[in-house]
Amino acid sequence: MVTDKLRIDGKVALVTGGSQGLGRAMAVALAEAGADVALCARSRERLCAVADEIRGLGRGALVLPADLSDVDAAVRVVDDVVHRLGRLDVLVTSAATQLRKPALEVTPEEWDRLVAVNLRSVYFMCQRAAQHMIAREDVPAGASRGKIINIASLTSVGAWPDVSVYATTKGGILQMTRAFALEWARYHICVNAIGPGTFHTELTDALYSDPERAQRIVSRIPLGRAGLPEDLAGAVVYLASPASDYVTGQVLWVDGGFMLMGAGL
Repeated sequence: MVTDKLRIDGKVALVTGGSQGLGRAMAVALAEAGADVALCARSRERLCAVADEIRGLGRGALVLPADLSDVDAAVRVVDDVVHRLGRLDVLVTSAATQLRKPALEVTPEEWDRLVAVNLRSVYFMCQRAAQHMIAREDVPAGASRGKIINIASLTSVGAWPDVSVYATTKGGILQMTRAFALEWARYHICVNAIGPGTFHTELTDALYSDPERAQRIVSRIPLGRAGLPEDLAGAVVYLASPASDYVTGQVLWVDGGFMLMGAGL
C-alpha cells in the first residue's frame, strides 16, 4: 500500500537544530514514522527534553550537543551518528541563526557567524553524510542509499529588508541542494529542501506578539494563518521515506500559499 511507503521503520535520522521549533517538530515526526533520531543543537538540556519525547514514542534517540559554527565539530556529529548508531539514512539540516540588521551596518564578524552556521556547516555535513551513504555495502544495487533534506526559506527566492546575510545563506542552500542532487543522483542519494513560509515559533514570537504586525503577516497568507512547526511533519516524512525515492533536487514549499501572492519577490 502507498501508506507503507511513508514508513521509515528502522532508519536512522540526524536532525540539526532539533532542540526547538521547526527542528524539534521534524525530529518528532520522523520518530513517529519509525526512525531512530539523533539530535544536534547547542543546548544539551533542550535536546534531552526532545530525546525523552522521542523515546516515549518507542524510538531511540541520541543527543549530540555541538556548536555548528565549528565545521570540524559539525562533521564529527555525522561521524558520531554512524559510529554509535551504525548508519545514517536521513540528514535534516535545520540549524540556522538569524541577523536582523541593515546591510550597511553588517560587520565581517556577523557575516562570518551566519555563513558558518547556515551554509558552511550544512555543506560539509551533507558532504560527510553522503560519503558515509556511498560507502555502505548493505544496500542493494539501485536502491536508495539515503535522503538529505535541507531547509530553505522564502528569502531563498525573495527579498526582504534587514536580512541580507540570512538571505544570502538561504539562497546558497537552494543552489547547494540542486548541485548535490545532480552530483549524487548516480549514487541513489536524494537531496531535496523544504521551504517553510512564515511560521510562528519561539524565535519569531516577537513578530506575532504585536497584534497589528501579526495581522499584516497573516493577511498575505492565502490559507489565513501562520504556519506551526507541526505543519512540516508531512513534508519531512515524505522526503525521508521511500515514497520520494524518485524525487531529487526539489524544494517543497510549505507556506500556506504565501508565494502565490508574489510577496517579497
